[in-house]
Parts: sequence; structure tokens; C-alpha cells
Amino acid sequence: MEQFEVTLAGFGGQGIMTAGQLLAYSGMKAGKKVVWLPSYGPEMRGGTAYCTVVISDQNIGSPVINNPYCICVFNRPSFDKFEPRVKPNGILIVNSSLINVSSQRKDITQLLIPANDIALKAGNVKTANIIILGALIGASKVLDLKIVKEIVKEKMSKKKELLDLNLKVLKQGYDLAIEELSQKEKV
Repeated sequence: MEQFEVTLAGFGGQGIMTAGQLLAYSGMKAGKKVVWLPSYGPEMRGGTAYCTVVISDQNIGSPVINNPYCICVFNRPSFDKFEPRVKPNGILIVNSSLINVSSQRKDITQLLIPANDIALKAGNVKTANIIILGALIGASKVLDLKIVKEIVKEKMSKKKELLDLNLKVLKQGYDLAIEELSQKEKV
């Protein structure tokens, strides 16, 4: 694997940092070199929040990535800010529950994942970040889903009722991304 770079972006309180940390811990568990770099807007909850995760087999020169291979956007302001930054041939994962536009770029793969709708249907809107994390793993194959599940169990086991739900929606996001990609390949 060469260096894999992803930015996750949304409002504070959407679990952006948690999803980024879970991805970073998963990369470490897989024996990779990892950097997790958070960035908060001035308002914290409700303000913009984003983080960058870099996963690599090699030493990582800089945690600052301007054009990541993959970007996951959770809200419209993040879409507007980060969509142009996806590296050509990269992946844009859009929380289509909250973002009513899509990219017009032809040089990227875009996945529209209705994360909030799936989370509400599953019983807890706070799991939308885990759905997007699952979609990221399914779309990029950067890490094995099994490792990510282990990290979710390890880091989120304090609330047993939420753990089972998080594991369920992680798999739903993963499966949805794979299904979306296979549909795109048929076209």
C-alpha cells in the first residue's frame, strides 16, 4: 500500500473525530504507520470539524494533506469546502441524508450514502459516523473490516447497547458502499 489519505468533515457533534480516531486505531492495529490530525472550528459543537487520517506502510512525511485520495463529507458546508480537494481518481463519500447536491466531477468516484436515514432506521442518529466509516472501508479497502470491528469493540464497549448497534451499522455502511461501487461498474 502506498500512502492512503482521507479527510472526514462535518459539523461538531457529528462524530467526525471519533470516526477518524477509530480509523487511525484500526490502521495501527493492522501494523501500519498512522497520523490523525484533528481540526475544530471556533464553535466546537455545531461549528465545522474535520480530521485527516494518513495510513501508510512507509514513514509519513507530513500530516497535512491538501488533496486527499478520499473525502467523507457529513454536511453541505463541508461538501462545498472539500469536494474540489479530492485527488483525481479518488473517492468522495457524501452523507446524502443531509446533502442535497452531488459532485459534477467526472474524475472521481462519488458514493451517496444516506447515513442519517440509515442511523434513524437503526434506532440512533448518532451512529451516522459509523455508517460513513463502514462505507469508507468498503469503498477504499484500505483496511480489513474485521480489524475495524475489533477496534470498535475495543474502543466503544462501555455502552453495550450501542456497541451492537455500531457493529451492525458499520457492516451496513460497508455493504452499501460495495453495492454502490458494483452498480457504478455496471454502467
